[in-house]
Amino acid sequence: MAGGKERILRQRIKTVQSTKKITRAMELIAASRIVRAQQRVAAARPYADEITKVIENLAAGGAGLAHPLLEEKQDVRKVGFVVITADRGLAGAYNANVIRVAERGLRREQADGKEYSLILVGKKAENYFRYRNYKIDASFEGMSDQPTYEDARQVADRVIESYEAGEVDRVELVFTRFLSVGTQRPVMHRFVPLDRGAIEEQSEAQEGPKADYEFEPEPGEILSRLLPRYVEARLYSAMLDAAASEHAARQRAMKAATDNAEELITRLSRQMNRARQDAITTEIM
Repeated sequence: MAGGKERILRQRIKTVQSTKKITRAMELIAASRIVRAQQRVAAARPYADEITKVIENLAAGGAGLAHPLLEEKQDVRKVGFVVITADRGLAGAYNANVIRVAERGLRREQADGKEYSLILVGKKAENYFRYRNYKIDASFEGMSDQPTYEDARQVADRVIESYEAGEVDRVELVFTRFLSVGTQRPVMHRFVPLDRGAIEEQSEAQEGPKADYEFEPEPGEILSRLLPRYVEARLYSAMLDAAASEHAARQRAMKAATDNAEELITRLSRQMNRARQDAITTEIM
């Protein structure tokens, strides 16, 4: 009887050791991807900063900031939610935290009598909302791990199209902000319309002498072409933050799984040793 128990424990130890190898490999892969994701976040920041400066200069140059993407609607009847999650699991509470923030915001708008529109990035968000019979207007997959600017443009085009067509009156962006390897925070910010007041304040707050630009074509026309790019840049930045957060969450989850596997192997080894000693004692008797 003891010998049979020993064989069962030995098989369990082998199984846990195999699992430990997998989780350890996934931990190392996630750690390496965090570094690359951080580099991509840093590389994308100058573009976003420069496009913001150009918009500020346009505002100072008399563009007037008259554009559909800047017009805040007084009667908000339908609110859109762009929710960015991962395509895969095994990342701890990463996906659940983002979805929780989005669902709370959605229910809050419903309680105020507003309708909703869901534009989902990531298979996990789609699976969650579809399973619970939420109405999904658009979903995108294959973008969460290593998002490209073209991916952001594809999603942004869908958002801009919905907003300019009057299908939604406001759009909220829900994603996980990457603060550090150990800290990520799910957030929800207004995405569209863009904050006209913030742009004007930034333009007025510029210190020192200001360059006198001559625009060709007119500032208003340049602004109408530039604002969609600005929306794309903001979304791309959010997707990069989400990707870095996903890898950080997966690294922590896989490290915890590896540590748990090591602890389980130690406990099972002790049980197996006791079973072996019982088998030897029984045989001697």
